[in-house]
Amino acid sequence: DLNNNSLKVIADHIRACSFLIVDGVIPGNEGRGYVLRRIVRRAIRHGYKLGRKGAFFHKLVADLVAEMGTAYPELKEAEQRVTDVLRQEEERFFETIEHGMSILEAALADVEAKGGKVLDGELAFKLHDTYGFPLDLTADVCRERGMTVDEPAFDDAMARQREQARAAGKFKATQGLEYSGAKTTFHGYEEIAFDDAKVVALYVDGSAVNEVKAGQDAVVVLDHTPFYAESGGQVGDQGVLANAATRFAVADTLKVQADVIGHHGTLEQGTLKVGDVLRAEIDAQRRARTQRNHSATHLMHKALREVLGAHVQQKGSLVDAEKTRFDFAHNAPMTDDEIRRVEQIVNNEILANAPGIVRVMPYDEAVKGGAMALFGEKYGDEVRVLDLGFSRELCGGTHVHRTGDIGLFKIVMEGGVAAGIRRVEAITGDNAVRYVQELDARVNEAAAALKAQPSELTQRIAQVQDQVKSLEKELGALKSKLASSQGDELAQQAVEVGGVFVLAATLDGADAKTLRETVDKLKDKLKSAAIVLAAVEGGKVSLIAGVTQEASKKVKAGELVNFVAQQVGGKGGGRPDMAQAGGTEPANLPGALAAVKGWVEGQL
Repeated sequence: DLNNNSLKVIADHIRACSFLIVDGVIPGNEGRGYVLRRIVRRAIRHGYKLGRKGAFFHKLVADLVAEMGTAYPELKEAEQRVTDVLRQEEERFFETIEHGMSILEAALADVEAKGGKVLDGELAFKLHDTYGFPLDLTADVCRERGMTVDEPAFDDAMARQREQARAAGKFKATQGLEYSGAKTTFHGYEEIAFDDAKVVALYVDGSAVNEVKAGQDAVVVLDHTPFYAESGGQVGDQGVLANAATRFAVADTLKVQADVIGHHGTLEQGTLKVGDVLRAEIDAQRRARTQRNHSATHLMHKALREVLGAHVQQKGSLVDAEKTRFDFAHNAPMTDDEIRRVEQIVNNEILANAPGIVRVMPYDEAVKGGAMALFGEKYGDEVRVLDLGFSRELCGGTHVHRTGDIGLFKIVMEGGVAAGIRRVEAITGDNAVRYVQELDARVNEAAAALKAQPSELTQRIAQVQDQVKSLEKELGALKSKLASSQGDELAQQAVEVGGVFVLAATLDGADAKTLRETVDKLKDKLKSAAIVLAAVEGGKVSLIAGVTQEASKKVKAGELVNFVAQQVGGKGGGRPDMAQAGGTEPANLPGALAAVKGWVEGQL
């Protein structure tokens, strides 16, 4: 039925979702990502109405490409990526949609039964918070039943959650500081220290003060400063504010307002007053390391787009003196080859020793000139454009003068942080050199332990693995022989109770496989029997119970093994003829095994 409204919704939404993903949008919980997620989930819900209880939406991408790929070649190029992103999003939602829909349908039926027309906003929030139902999806379902959602109550619940999250979070001390003076002039691009910084404001415990005494934590605002305030993912500078009588250690630098910089730290010596003139000096080594990491981030961003595709967009970053952490939109783990290619591209740019060129220009002109702007960042009419090697980005951070100053670039971690978001951590300069040296030392240690050259490690490890497999095979055969011989001895220990032979014993040195094999052999020998064998290793008890077919009419292996397991701090289960369990209290094992005979008697 081509007039079916759900079909029209799905057709419209596959177009909208596909082109959003082509443009680099990934389903998420905020901004454009949340808009995309809502559209996808609305389409899935309409498919659910039509009886599609499994993932279907992503399969429509191929049909869309067949229809529109010629007119939009970028859609055809991104077909596989679009399909993968939608498939992952569908699979995530289908994990919860059935349960969520059943809750919603039950709630609506209850409202109808009471003659109501409004769904409780608290329930709508629960569906949103627990099952991922966007409010508009819940509203759609209600609308089809002639009902509405209590949106003010939903908004109240959402506001409460945000307030709780805000209260639980840690907020920088600059928030809430009242300042009405002149803006801070930042000279940190050109200078790392100067002697005429004037104190224009002081804060202790969030309140403005005229002086600070030794030992107090405070925030200092200067008329001009070389200290960079945390922004754009780059951490704030550390350093010292001092004169002949005063020393203030700056632990962090943060913005009090858009153009007002607060120096957070502790007065270590003297008394500091508003109007004092100080020497302001940053920790130059820490700044240099941070700059290396920041500049490497720009090069890595460009390299990621070259290796993985133009859909790669920055979703977050943290640049400090130790590393750069970079989150980006991509729907699959990077392969080892992709990581190596990114490293190679960045290190080639470093070797080229290209200069960093900074220009200030109108935003529109910068974007037209190819500068990469980060979605979600706020930019003024005038922006700072950094050309660094093959990278061009809008950036207000501090950077190296030439790419060669970065020294060395090494990716040390790649992983996922959310659906469609990957994270890379990388190090540069002396940190990267130290990392490679430590890695080299570990390789040499491993080679020495295996009596091989580092270049022979792979081959030597393969040989050791083969030897281990061979020895494990031999050990298994020996255990089997041991079990067979012990089985003969154990069979003689069985006690007959009501026509059933009962045996409960410990088999020293046996693993679970050996215990099972021994139980099987004992069942064959004893014909009508209930058997429990145990082994202790590393403070843990392994139990296997076996019951022959004839005896299993009255004695169940699962019940038998549980009886013993409960006495040694564990539990287990299995078939009526064979079951296993574990425990953590081996000291109780002798008593538990001794009680088996009486338990079996009670079952017969």
